[in-house]
Amino acid sequence: MLPVLNATQMRAADAYTIAHEPISSLDLMERAGTRCTAHLLRHVARWPKDPRVRTPFLVVVGMGNNGGDGLVIARLLHLRGQPVRVVRVKHRDNASPDHATNLKRCEALGIPVHDMVEVGGFPAIDVQEVIVDAIFGTGITDTMTGIAAEAVRWINTSGRPVFAIDLPSGLLADGNSNDHSDRIVKATFTLTFQVPKPALLLADQAPNVGYWEVVPIGLDEGFLARIAPQRHVIQRPDVLALLPPRPRTGHKGTFGHALLVAGESGHMGAAVLATRAALRSGCGLVTTRVPGRGEQVIQTAAPEAMSDLDPAMDRITGLPKLEPFQAIGIGPGLGSHADTSLVVKRLIQESQVPVVFDADALNLLAANPTWLAFLPAGSVLTPHPKEFDRLVGSPSRSSAERSERTVELARRTRCIVVLKGAPTAVYSPDGSIHYNATGNPGMAKGGSGDVLTGLITGLLAQGMSSWAAAVVGVHLHGLAGDLAASQLGMDGMTSGDLADHLPDAWRNLRS
Repeated sequence: MLPVLNATQMRAADAYTIAHEPISSLDLMERAGTRCTAHLLRHVARWPKDPRVRTPFLVVVGMGNNGGDGLVIARLLHLRGQPVRVVRVKHRDNASPDHATNLKRCEALGIPVHDMVEVGGFPAIDVQEVIVDAIFGTGITDTMTGIAAEAVRWINTSGRPVFAIDLPSGLLADGNSNDHSDRIVKATFTLTFQVPKPALLLADQAPNVGYWEVVPIGLDEGFLARIAPQRHVIQRPDVLALLPPRPRTGHKGTFGHALLVAGESGHMGAAVLATRAALRSGCGLVTTRVPGRGEQVIQTAAPEAMSDLDPAMDRITGLPKLEPFQAIGIGPGLGSHADTSLVVKRLIQESQVPVVFDADALNLLAANPTWLAFLPAGSVLTPHPKEFDRLVGSPSRSSAERSERTVELARRTRCIVVLKGAPTAVYSPDGSIHYNATGNPGMAKGGSGDVLTGLITGLLAQGMSSWAAAVVGVHLHGLAGDLAASQLGMDGMTSGDLADHLPDAWRNLRS
C-alpha cells in the first residue's frame, strides 16, 4: 500500500530523515529539486516542438522551503541550458535559511530573480514559458491573501502549463473545505514528494491538481511505515495478496453461491449487468431474483445464471430462501415501490451473510434511516456522492467534508462503504481509507455501478472478507475499464464492456 500523508506527517518524515540518514536539510532540498527537475524535463521533452528550441521556464517561488525547492529547480534548469527566470513572491520579509542559500546560488549564476513586494505589477508571462509553482506546497494552513493570492491569479490567468511542486499553492494538504478556488493554483501537473497527500485524492480538487505523480526523494521508509497512516492508495501487489486461491480439486460449490436481487419493469438491464459481472467474479453459482416478466431477459442475456422469479410481474416483492447463499447483492434497477421497500427491510432482518447495498436499495435505506443500525455484519454500501448525501441526510459542502462523513458512516454502521468516484475509495469501520488507482472517465456511464455490485457480491460469495472483496472489486472494476478504454476508447465504451473485460482484468492481475 502506498501511504497517504498529511502535512504534519510529511514534516515529521523530513525531520526524521535529516536526523537519521543523516542528511542536512539543504542536501535533502537539493535531492528533491534534482528529482523534480528530471521529472519536469521528461514531461516537457514529450511535447511536440522544435527540438532545437529550448523551453523557457518561469519559476515562481515563495519565501519558505517550497520556494527553496523551486530555486534548486531553477538553478538545475539553467545548468541544463534551459532559459529560466525566477519571480519571488515576498509574502513575508524573511526567507528560510535553505531558501536564502539557494537564492545566492542562483544569483551567482546570473539567473534573473525578480522580487514582488507589493500588490500589483507582476511581470508579463511569455507565451512560450512553462510555469513552475513553488510558492507554498504543503507549507500553508489557511486561505491565501494579499500578494500571494494575487500571484495565484496571475498564474491562473496566464494560460500557460503549470507544474506544481509538492502541492498546488493554496491547496491545503487535507483539502479545502470551503470554495476558495480563486486562491489555489490550477496546475497542469503536480509533482508531489515521496507519497500522495489527501487533497490529491479529492474529486473536487482535480481542476487544481491536474495530473499528479509521486517523486521519490529518499525519505526514511521505515519511519513512513511506523507512522501507520489511516489512508493508503491500493497497489497491484496488495490486490494480488488478497486473491482467493483456486484449488485444483475445487468444484462449483467450493467457490460460493451469490444471490442478486435486482430489476423492475424498464430497468432489467441493471439486473443483467450485475449478473454478468457476478458470473465473471470467479464465484461458482449465481442466482438472480427478478420480476416474473424478467425471466426471459435474464436467461437470454446471462444463461449461466439461475433465475428466481418473483410472483409480481413488474417488480420485486419477496425473497427466496436465503440459506443456500454465501453473499447477497441488492439494488440495481430495483425501484422504490412500497412492497419493494419491505423486501429490503426483510433482508436486513433475516440475512446471515454479508449484503451489498447499491442504487435503489441505498435510496430505500436513506428513506428509512433507522434501518442503518441493523445492517447485517460485514455488509458493503456502494453509494455514489449523491446517494451518499441522501444516506446521511444532507448535502456535503466539499469532497473533504464528504470523506469525513463517510468515515463516520462506516464506523456507525460497522460496514464497509465504497464511495464511488474519481478515485473510488473503500472506507472501513476502523477509520481507514483505501483509494483505488485504476479506472478512467470512460467508466462514467450508467450501469458501471451495477457491474461493481455484481463483482463485489461474487467475491464475497467466495469467502473473502468484506474489506478484501471491496478492495479487489474496485481494482478489478477499474482495471477492466482501463482495458476497455485501451481497446475501444473512452467515448464509445459502455458499462457492458466492463463486464466483458473482467476476464482480461483477471488475467492481467494474476499474471
